[in-house]
Amino acid sequence: MTLFINNDVVSQVLTMKDTIAALEQSYRDVATGEAVCRPRIDIRIPTDDASKTYQFGSMEGGSTKGYFAVRMKSDIIYQTSYEGVTTKEKYCKEPGLFCGLIFLTSVANGEPLAFINDGVLQHMRVGADGGIGVKYMSNEDAEVVGMLGSGGMARTHMQAFTIVRNIRKLQVFSPTRANRETFAAEMRELHGIEVQVCANPEDVYKGAHIVAAVTDSAVPVMDGSCLENGQHIINIGGGGIPDQASLDRVDVYFRFGNAPAPVGHPELALDDEYLVWEARPDQAQDTGVRRTRGHGVKLPDRMVSFADLLSGEKPGRTSAEQITYSERGNLQGAQFYAVAGRVYELARERNLGNEVPTEWFLQDIRN
Repeated sequence: MTLFINNDVVSQVLTMKDTIAALEQSYRDVATGEAVCRPRIDIRIPTDDASKTYQFGSMEGGSTKGYFAVRMKSDIIYQTSYEGVTTKEKYCKEPGLFCGLIFLTSVANGEPLAFINDGVLQHMRVGADGGIGVKYMSNEDAEVVGMLGSGGMARTHMQAFTIVRNIRKLQVFSPTRANRETFAAEMRELHGIEVQVCANPEDVYKGAHIVAAVTDSAVPVMDGSCLENGQHIINIGGGGIPDQASLDRVDVYFRFGNAPAPVGHPELALDDEYLVWEARPDQAQDTGVRRTRGHGVKLPDRMVSFADLLSGEKPGRTSAEQITYSERGNLQGAQFYAVAGRVYELARERNLGNEVPTEWFLQDIRN
């Protein structure tokens, strides 16, 4: 039987510790050639509403350890502004609904194993990336987090940080006062830490050891002029990378890795975070979609990867005063087989999920 696993089941079985472990092993397997993935691909098609664009996104990967997965999303995307902040928004069918699925298969026999809602898993895998970056690049005594953002990604990043470091204090700012205060109260209760609600974004940097910009802003929100020596930085949203002033101050750039080139085509090796194909490519729509290539390696002269760490070719942080920055690279496809595979195993162990006859997905006509 094939399982359909919804977000409620994912939230019951998947822990942040599991997520970090699955992702870290997956990145190591990509580095050693035991796993493979491709960059994210987006297909964009204009809608009748000039302010909105249809976007289908997919990413895929698998490993010799037994699982393959493709993650796919069907969205209407647009941008909006609130209290002076421009954000990128999306929905499926109507605002408040979303369509993201992970299709998990067996490498051993090709069998469809599960369809999994991606909502909870998506937040967990991004937060886990932040935790992995902190584990390898922050100072070992890092205990103060400066957080820009108070949404779902902020919550999973705090889960991850508290697993890899002994976090004592959180300093948080987000544009809406009620949101940052609600988030602060949750973090105090959940993690038993001191939380300072900041009235100004620059206050989150003061004395912080880890600075995380985790927002849905369409433009960078990090401010490199506020960074202090020894900090580790993480950036989610805001165009995918920190502001240039932050990049200028980075001493060590930990990019987990890049998707390998197609067999026989080394010239097609790409470090782009995503690739885009568009219908009516010359018709610009005001949807907040960047009509440029996804960013690749930003600081090649300061970069270290999992492959470098495994081989000993390059060290990570070498001084407590260095400013470090971590990001995944274009390994999204390698994330979903690893975490979805773990979710599937845990759901099976606990007899959770809805069973669907596997025969519904099979046929006797050669395709």
